[in-house]
Amino acid sequence: MTTATTDPAVCATRARTAAATGPSDRLRAWARRGPLLPALVFMIVVTQLPFVATLVISFFDWNALYPKARHFDWFGNYSQVLSDPAMRKSVVSTIVLTVSVVVVSLVIGLGLALLLDRKFRGRGLVRTLLIAPFLIVPVAAALLWKHVLYNPEYGLLNGLLHYVGGPQPDWISHTPLMAVEAALIWQWTPFMMLILLAGLQSRSPELIEAARMDGAGPWQIFRHMTLPHLRRYLELGALLGSIYIVQNFDAVFTLTSGGLGTANLPYTVYQSFYQAHENGLASAAGVLVVIGSIIIATFALRVVSSLFREEVSR
Repeated sequence: MTTATTDPAVCATRARTAAATGPSDRLRAWARRGPLLPALVFMIVVTQLPFVATLVISFFDWNALYPKARHFDWFGNYSQVLSDPAMRKSVVSTIVLTVSVVVVSLVIGLGLALLLDRKFRGRGLVRTLLIAPFLIVPVAAALLWKHVLYNPEYGLLNGLLHYVGGPQPDWISHTPLMAVEAALIWQWTPFMMLILLAGLQSRSPELIEAARMDGAGPWQIFRHMTLPHLRRYLELGALLGSIYIVQNFDAVFTLTSGGLGTANLPYTVYQSFYQAHENGLASAAGVLVVIGSIIIATFALRVVSSLFREEVSR
């Protein structure tokens, strides 16, 4: 059992030691943080200040064509955003687009990940080719689908249908939402595949081999061992994909220009700001999009942290 020292000389020595080492420790801590300060300042200037400005503008009734009529309107823009039929329709389009793209991309990505988890000749080349769509610039990918595949006169899809004697529809006009979804699924499936492939390769091969030795078949191993192990990775892929697809603008703008019922929230914000010049209304809609993205990102960060905890505990 130890007792506190009450000797004045000892206390004075400890106080002098703490006074001598305290500032130096703080200086070393700041020296370690110092190289990060420029990046922190840059991030605040580039991301946080524009968001604060957008938040302030969202409380004003502000049309750029009538700057003198600008006035403070409290939550008028937000109520208009939530009550506007066109805005509600864009919310529904955003939800349908996000859910369909994420679910289909996850299913196809899971199948491709299971394929690439096996050893076969040329696996490296196949993996590179499957990753390629995710590396293409989004606008370039949308233009590729619009002109190379969907064009009713010289597109590849109608060329194949003409070869077999089938109909040759105008894909964007007849199935506009499905046309946007197909382009996004093609681009985001490699992202889901990479996440799920990482999950598959983190499985314990000893457990899989033991299950095979006990007589478990491929379907039983997949259902009772692989899927439970991939649950966190499926959640992570769904959350990260939702964050990006909710904010997607390129495919909608390039393929359909927001027409035929494909306008999502980012495109509606674009229409309000650049076409109707409603700065306050567009800012309010943008703030709501950011809030929704933050909510999804919060769940994604929790999933990532849980994955790290599981890896550390192994």
